[in-house]
Amino acid sequence: MKYRLYIDEVGNADLGSSDDPNHRFLSLTGVAVALDHVDKVIHPELESLKRAYFGSHPDDPIIFHRKEMVNAHPPFAALADDATRSRFDADVLAHLARWEYTVFSVCIDKKKHRETYTTWRYDPYHYCLAVLLERFVFFLDGKNAQGDVLAESRGGKEDRRLKDSFENLWTKGTQFLDAGRIQKRLTSRQLKVKTKANNIAGLQLADLIAHPSRAEILHESKSVDKAPAPFAAKVIAILAGKYYQSGGRQHGKKML
Repeated sequence: MKYRLYIDEVGNADLGSSDDPNHRFLSLTGVAVALDHVDKVIHPELESLKRAYFGSHPDDPIIFHRKEMVNAHPPFAALADDATRSRFDADVLAHLARWEYTVFSVCIDKKKHRETYTTWRYDPYHYCLAVLLERFVFFLDGKNAQGDVLAESRGGKEDRRLKDSFENLWTKGTQFLDAGRIQKRLTSRQLKVKTKANNIAGLQLADLIAHPSRAEILHESKSVDKAPAPFAAKVIAILAGKYYQSGGRQHGKKML
């Protein structure tokens, strides 16, 4: 069985913006799913949700994007109706609970990172990606399986940075995993990068849970005072059973 790790990024890796409270934290959330499950379950059920609520058509598919859905922006204007929103939210939560996937979330405080390592420091994205890939490899070890990684495209230089960071980790390994162990489990040295416009079900799933997961980590670590929003709290309750576990312990989320 082959697995794919779909990665969604919340925030940016620019250390220069770390003093701004709105840009202080960068998080990467990875969702590991068996490709067969994506093909036979997640993708068709996701498309069925889109048709039922928003009239999505194969020739012009609607792409789930959390921010637009929260604000009921087109093509999600139907969610401005409270009754429709309530039914839709219940449907989404039921699917998130039923689908089979494993979650890995890593969040970094860029301000703290910049102040701690004044002379030399990791690129925040590279640091988060290294931790994410380590856990994905441990997950694959436990399954005696292989996998690859697909991230959402940010375009141009950003995509090049993502790919270079991934290849560097694949080639040189990390502090806790040598390159040979990584290469045994990851089938490609190249990070796959695609936009949500490609209607990638796994990326849309990652988008749905990335913000709630980040909110949970920031709240638990007391990095922010604000509690997660009500719908996010319901997603977080589901994620409690989806985070990566090993040896009876939860290893699926980490604050750096």
